This record gives sequence, structure tokens and C-alpha cells, in this order.
Amino acid sequence: MFLIRLKVPVYIAEIAPQDQRGALGAVNQLSVTIGILLAYFLGMFVPWRILAVLGILPCSILIPALFFVPESPRWLAKMGKTEDFEYSLQVLRGFQTDITAEANEIKRSVASSRRRTTIRFADIKHKRYSVPLMIGIGLLVLQQLSGVNGILFYAGSIFKAAGITNSNLATCGLGAVQVIATGVTTWLTDKAGRRLLLIISTTGMTVTLVVVSVSFFVKDNITAGSHLYSVMSMLSLAGLVAFVIAFSLGLGAIPWIIMSEILPVNIKSLAGSVATLANWFTAWAITMTASLMLNWSNGGTFAIYAVVCTMTLIFVCLCVPETKGRTLEGNCVLIR
Repeated sequence: MFLIRLKVPVYIAEIAPQDQRGALGAVNQLSVTIGILLAYFLGMFVPWRILAVLGILPCSILIPALFFVPESPRWLAKMGKTEDFEYSLQVLRGFQTDITAEANEIKRSVASSRRRTTIRFADIKHKRYSVPLMIGIGLLVLQQLSGVNGILFYAGSIFKAAGITNSNLATCGLGAVQVIATGVTTWLTDKAGRRLLLIISTTGMTVTLVVVSVSFFVKDNITAGSHLYSVMSMLSLAGLVAFVIAFSLGLGAIPWIIMSEILPVNIKSLAGSVATLANWFTAWAITMTASLMLNWSNGGTFAIYAVVCTMTLIFVCLCVPETKGRTLEGNCVLIR
């Protein structure tokens, strides 16, 4: 699973046409959200042990399907397989498409990277490598520090604390909203741009988390069953839904797209592995601590997540470049 999460965004970025790279990259996250929704839905009717076994089915379909997936043209060019590289690129672009310009650009990039084939950890300190690695790791770590996994995994408990009686149905509704919002992102990524969507996303996440935090703080200090209590319950529910929408519009999919776009080809595997490992470790830490934090204070937990989202907004505004409309090679030059 780790390798799939690492390789799929990179593979999509390498095979996608320049003007469709963002949309196709966002499809990866859309597929993840559909899987989460399916797990929510099946979890209402199926015991968790059977649900875990059902996870074998997608894998059994994926394994034979991989034999029909074409190899990345950029990888073939890097390996010196010129004829295979040009054929793979022609298949991906269509036999009626002139691939001369794109093929020449890939060849120039690969020729340049071959002059620096041996990459050591000491070389990471050079700006050419350290800046894209910092951006990639920063986005993927902050994505998880926003608390999204804690909120999604403990959505049922959070909805119960908010006073929602049918928390399982509300959780499924939350998953459906996430799928729809991610679908919108798939359409917007190559139109609005990555950086703008990240700014809108993190701003919306910050505002909605503040709303949820305040609503829980108010609920803790008023009588259960009162009119204001009901209002705060609905406000917290609306805030959580709005948070998921804001997350899905940018911070959910775009960090993976940007990570796959800005890393130089000769460190993409090493740096991508480090960034993905940092993302998964942070996701584990948030998942393990979310329950403890929610038991400590619902309002305080969401307030902490809101502070992290504010930091993420600042990071995006100061450090993240716009990669829309640029080739992968052009993006690497952009952040040198």
C-alpha cells in the first residue's frame, strides 16, 4: 500500500499530458475518497472482520490489470531505452499526435540528470533538491496535521458528541460530500491552479474548524436539550461538513500532485519515499492521538487543528509555487 501511494501520483504525473496533469492527479484522491465512502457504507451492515477480507477484492483485480499498464516514458528514457520510450509516449498521446517537442524536452531533462546520477543524502542540502523536498514534505505533513484523519476515523463519535442521533448515517453523508467535493477539485485543478485552490482550501479549513471549536465550547457550558444546545449541535455538524468540503477542494489531492511535479527526476524515488513516509507517520500519529484529544476536549482539539491550518495557509502563501501549465522539467527549473 505504501508503494502504491508513493508511485501512483508520480506515475500519473509522468504519463499525463501537461494540460491534464492536475485533473488526472486528482483522480487518484477521488478514488481514495470513493473507497472511504464504500467502507463507511459497508461498515453499517458488515462486521469489521469481513470488511477487512473484502479488501482483498480490489487487489485481486489490480494485480492482473497492471500487466496492461504502459511503462512511464520518462522512466524508459532514463534507462536509455530510446525506442521503447518513444513508442510508449506515442501510445499514450495517440498515433495521430506529433510527440517531437515533448520527446526532445524529456531527452534534454534526462541527459541533464545523468550528469548527476549518484545522489547521496549529503547532496540533499543543495537548493536544487532541498527546496522541492521541503515543499513536498511540508505539504504532506501539514495535510495530516490538520487532523483530517482523526476527524474522518472518529466521525461517528464526534457526531454523537455533537448530539446527532444517527451518527452512522451522518458519517456516510460526510463520505459522500467528500467524494463530490473531490470530484469538483478534479475539474478545477487545471483551470484554477494548484496554489489558488490550496489557499482557498486552507482558509476554509481554518474558518470551519474555528466554528466547530466554538460550537463545542458553547455546548459544554449550556444545558443539554435547550434550544441553543440544538443550534450549536447543528452548527458543529455544518462546520464539520464544510471542513471536509474545504479539505477536499485543495489540501486533500493537491499536495500529492505538487510533490510528483516538482521533484527532479534523479531524486524522485528517494525524495518521494521520504515525503510519503513522513505523511504516513504523521497520519498514524494523528489517528493514535485523536481519540485521546477528543476525550480531553472536543473544542480544544478542533482549536489546535485550526492553528495548524493557519500555519498551513502561511506555508502555502510563502513557499508553494504555481505548477499549473508547466512541464515537469519546467517545474524543476522554477524552484531552483
